[in-house]
Amino acid sequence: MSKPEFPPPPDNIAPYVEVLGVDGTVEFLLEFGGGYLFFTASNTLSSELVEYLGPEKAIELGNATGQIKGRIPIAKRWIAKVLKAKGLPTTKIARRLHTTDVTVRKYLKDEYTPPSKLSGQLDLF
Repeated sequence: MSKPEFPPPPDNIAPYVEVLGVDGTVEFLLEFGGGYLFFTASNTLSSELVEYLGPEKAIELGNATGQIKGRIPIAKRWIAKVLKAKGLPTTKIARRLHTTDVTVRKYLKDEYTPPSKLSGQLDLF
């Protein structure tokens, strides 16, 4: 059986994929996505990041992301495409992402409309 071909990560996810690989990035984003973390080259051994990744990977990820502090991306659309490439059915993907199967199908077709665009408000320009 051939290895699945994964979609390229968005630019904001690429540093995570470089350090953690595709599978590691998916699990990391599912665990920490949307939350706030602080990356430094000298993460303390008591930090949640170090507990999850280990000190070496935490430092490597901190260096790859430019030692930024901020929210970890959610990247549900990319994760849905990766999980589909791995052969997971839409329903299981929806459960992993805590969303509906309809939303997952839209993610996979690139038809998803962010909630901010659903307000009915017309764009000024």
